[in-house]
Amino acid sequence: MNSLWLAIIGMIVFALGYRYYSKFIAEKIYRLDPNFVTPAHQFEDGVDFVPTKKVVLWGHHFSSVAGASPIIGPAIAVYWGWLPAFLWVILGTVFAAGVHDFGTLVLSVRNKGQSIGTITNRLIGRRAKLLFLFIILILVLMVNAVFAWVISNLFVQFPAAVIPIFIEIPLAIWIGYAVYKGKREMLIPSIIALVIMYGTAVLSSKIPALQIDLVKYFGGAENTVIFGLNGVSMSFFVWIVVLMVYCYIASVLPVWKLLQPRDYINSHQLVVGLVMLYAGLLFLQPEITAPMTNNAANDVSWFPLLFITIACGAISGFHGLVASGTSSKQLDKETDARFVGYLGSIGEGVLALISIIAVTTVFATGADFKEAYGSFAAASAGGMGNFINGAAQLATGIFIPADIARTIVTVIVVSFAATSLDTSVRLMRYIIAEIGSEYNLKPLTKTHVATSVAVFTSAALVLIPKGPNGFGSGGYLLWPLFGTSNQLLAGISLLLISIWLKRQGRNFLITFIPMVFVLFMTVWAMVQQVVFQWSGIGATDANMLLFVLGGLILAFVFWILLEAFAVFTKKEPIPPVDSTM
Repeated sequence: MNSLWLAIIGMIVFALGYRYYSKFIAEKIYRLDPNFVTPAHQFEDGVDFVPTKKVVLWGHHFSSVAGASPIIGPAIAVYWGWLPAFLWVILGTVFAAGVHDFGTLVLSVRNKGQSIGTITNRLIGRRAKLLFLFIILILVLMVNAVFAWVISNLFVQFPAAVIPIFIEIPLAIWIGYAVYKGKREMLIPSIIALVIMYGTAVLSSKIPALQIDLVKYFGGAENTVIFGLNGVSMSFFVWIVVLMVYCYIASVLPVWKLLQPRDYINSHQLVVGLVMLYAGLLFLQPEITAPMTNNAANDVSWFPLLFITIACGAISGFHGLVASGTSSKQLDKETDARFVGYLGSIGEGVLALISIIAVTTVFATGADFKEAYGSFAAASAGGMGNFINGAAQLATGIFIPADIARTIVTVIVVSFAATSLDTSVRLMRYIIAEIGSEYNLKPLTKTHVATSVAVFTSAALVLIPKGPNGFGSGGYLLWPLFGTSNQLLAGISLLLISIWLKRQGRNFLITFIPMVFVLFMTVWAMVQQVVFQWSGIGATDANMLLFVLGGLILAFVFWILLEAFAVFTKKEPIPPVDSTM
């Protein structure tokens, strides 16, 4: 089958979803008001609350939520065949992700920019709020660990991408000062920054001296450096330390200094990357060599695991954290929420779609695909590498050499993952401070104390657990739990929006139906994992890290759902927003 048909069908569905469905939701369900005073104006402080043009904010929002997940998830999920992954990406984006991302942004804006966890207090109660905050805390901790693990591994595997990535930081700071202090437009400076980054990527792909290859510097993969760590493990450790230092600094800076301009650059990276890949697809029109459905995939059932393997790119609870944690504090007009929230989820879907196409066309034959995807474990281990190679192959359709294309694609992936990482650390700081306030732990309410706790615990979660990948297996081990926890969070967020809509006397089925579907699939999958996989009861060995974290999250979720559904049937008015401040 010609892969171009998948792109055409997907784009048509996405366009119709944004043009008609999101407009219906904006006007009839969420009832956006262009005159509503948003938190960005009400609490403007130049640090977190900053009124921002919708195009710039869309860049921040999309870059923060994209990360590596809309690439890795689909690249793994094609193990069950391209059709189930394709259907979930396009339908999940339009009817679940768009509604969720759009809804959490509006709900937060209508509640003074409060996070989705804090809003739980008002809609359900303080006990549910605290349970939800702990779930969110565990999730963002896993996000930090997983994305730090992904980025560090990519730096080790693709050293030519290191300098182009790090050169973006001073460029973004320069743009931040030029725009917010010099009152210049952001478009031209960000395009200049992008040209510099990709020019550096081309040079580093061709000049070995520009490749920061720590493995080579440490004497090679087999050389023992210190504490029994070989060249690869030591390189991984160094990159984790560098990333955590970066995250600390980035997460405490005012958003206009680094976060917004860097994310705006990354939004252009999205455009460039997608144009490059889809243009290559148009000219090459490669055949799909992967099966429509993989009958040989009998070690792990696609139902319900498909719906947690593809999280970002269909629906993701982390998006709600970003929408209510940072984006709602920067929304200039309430009517911009449709553009930022729903179109942001469409961007995720477009990225997930090209991931499916790249991975299912990179293999010469169906036999090659089945060899690489011989098991779910093999699919999980090779998904990212298969995407990068497949994307590089698509880029050759517009005459970009494969080695340069691999570097550029790696730069794009790492840029998105790094954006999600430092945004997640910033969100974790907010949550730690909020928990400190709830339990009267004054030190935790301090910015630098809370950030230090976030950074050190994230690094420990990556480095300490032992696993099949040796030193630093934490991110690899946490990936299955990240998927289920992420989707549980999305389901609870949809439940909160449904309660809010019901109390407002509006049609809540728009959010209630996807909520039931997501929660059913995710709870089913998580019970299977916690009870039959990670506990050691089944055929697999026990994994106490995942069993304890997964068990806690599952117990908290059941508790919240019991309280939430009790509240859902009541008709009492919602307390005024000021009562929670």
